[in-house]
Amino acid sequence: MSNKKEISKQTKLAFEFMQKLYFEVSYLIKEVEGLLGEKPEEFIIGRPSGYGINTRSSTGLESNNVHLWLIRKLAVFFVSKVFTEVSGGMTTTKFNKDLKVIYLRIILDDREIDEPVVYAGILYDFEKKEDKSRLIKFENAMGHFEYNENKLFKTLGIADYEDNYLKFKWNMFETKLYDLNSGDDVAKMLVEPLVKLYREV
Repeated sequence: MSNKKEISKQTKLAFEFMQKLYFEVSYLIKEVEGLLGEKPEEFIIGRPSGYGINTRSSTGLESNNVHLWLIRKLAVFFVSKVFTEVSGGMTTTKFNKDLKVIYLRIILDDREIDEPVVYAGILYDFEKKEDKSRLIKFENAMGHFEYNENKLFKTLGIADYEDNYLKFKWNMFETKLYDLNSGDDVAKMLVEPLVKLYREV
């Protein structure tokens, strides 16, 4: 009987911990959003379907889908107001050669990492394959990126990417999530390097 009580207690603690972790991640994203919004480029957070994160998740009962019940990886992007339109709580960011976006991907758990990390960088120099109509705007690409993560973001620094829909470049760096303990850390380790990269590409 005590074993059952202990397991119930540990289950509750596990869910409370994950909820606290998700809250902390949401605060981090909002901190980045606030700091970027103060820059001359007037960055705003991309809203593919409202104010939220982009993730690959599932409610399927197949074993490989059960792994996706818990959000382990999530992403957001930020774009200068000159490259997007806001309507009905959503953004529309059309692909063009001048488009540059700030991409933030938070990995809480993965076989290849020892601790949670933040991949941050700039995606730029886009070429949309004209014969493919699936990715009409950048917002459509966010889910595409999550489903193709094994082809994307495996290389830090400057890299090229091309598939049947898109061709683009990125310049990414990694920061350990638990090294970001204050607003100053977020500014120095994420926002300032991101803005510097943005202005250089």
